[in-house]
Amino acid sequence: MNIQISVPALIALAFGMAALVHVLLHWWVRRNPHFAEIARPLAILIWIQALYFAVSQLLGETSEGARSVLSFAYGLAIVAALSWCLWTIGRLVEAFLRTLAGRTESRWDDVMLEIAGRAVRRLLPLLALILAAPALAVSAELEQMLTDGASLVFIGVVAFILVQVVDLTAALLLEQHRLDVQDNVQARAVHTQVLVLKKVAVTVIGVFTLASMLMVFESARQFGASILASAGIAGIIIGFAAQRSIATLLAGFQIALTQPIRVDDVVVVENEWGRIEDITLTYVVVRIWDLRRLVLPITYFIEQPFQNWTRSTADILGTVFLQVDYSVPLDALRAELTAILAASPRWDGRVNVLQVTDAKEHTIEVRALASAADASLAWDLRCEIREKLIQFLQRQYPDSLPRVRASLEPNVLGAT
Repeated sequence: MNIQISVPALIALAFGMAALVHVLLHWWVRRNPHFAEIARPLAILIWIQALYFAVSQLLGETSEGARSVLSFAYGLAIVAALSWCLWTIGRLVEAFLRTLAGRTESRWDDVMLEIAGRAVRRLLPLLALILAAPALAVSAELEQMLTDGASLVFIGVVAFILVQVVDLTAALLLEQHRLDVQDNVQARAVHTQVLVLKKVAVTVIGVFTLASMLMVFESARQFGASILASAGIAGIIIGFAAQRSIATLLAGFQIALTQPIRVDDVVVVENEWGRIEDITLTYVVVRIWDLRRLVLPITYFIEQPFQNWTRSTADILGTVFLQVDYSVPLDALRAELTAILAASPRWDGRVNVLQVTDAKEHTIEVRALASAADASLAWDLRCEIREKLIQFLQRQYPDSLPRVRASLEPNVLGAT
């Protein structure tokens, strides 16, 4: 026997079931209050289903246009409610991960778990759009466009998150190795490796992101796959076309591994004294002492000789030369140098030497040798020693300073 149920009864049954599920959901949320935020989008999903069923029953066998509008509105509501639901779930996951990170003292989990939380919160709504797009009552072409657009945004967000992971990982590593300390040799080595490898990682992420986006489209899928699968052949072709560029990139890797230079190294290149400010895969920026920037191809530091004053250690010896008379008391001058160094905060206490390095017809050459912690301090220390030794001689032994001797030849113009 067939039982016929009237349309109002079906509608009442649908709304009654929706109300029952809503009550059960409310009861579950009261027992689990930390899931209270997710109750609203779930309740809306429940009532969307009931409302769609009721309206479809009321329309019955009406025009196809009305049912198409109803299907489109239903699909749009489902996509919006599901996106809201997954976005709320992402917020709960993000809050949980932040709480979990706050239970430890390590900074690594603070940063990484926070990135993971933001990634979940941003990716879940896009995932809802990709999964719920077929529910939209639209043409196949428009549905494909929506799905492709959501996929592109999804890939872009993943790439952005990966770049953030690389940036924050580099920042955490560099934070543990500071350059503004006296002995920063190891820190400069770490900075050089991290900065170069960071640029390499970002480049790789960019290439894979481009290839993945191309593979979303059917017409460009083969080209995108060829970027990933034919890297060897492409490398050979590009290598012949851009041998110097490839050599430059390889030089960048060689610099990162062998480290003839490092960030903040003191170097003398092209007769200019300065510090390494930045190292990229193709060029190096040297900050000259007068704040000019000297940009050199990275191959320069592989092929050309240069001076690196901080290759092993940052400390360096400073020399000061003075031309004085033969009558200068060397012991007094040596004692004055010791007093100057003892009172100077720039001297590191290691080297203190005064020697006669040359003897000329009317003067002798005296060299003062002192050590400092780095090149900048050594320059200032040399200037200080030079000035104070000259002041000492002017004050105590003025006759020991070199003098301009008059010419012994007769004045030809005045001769009679």
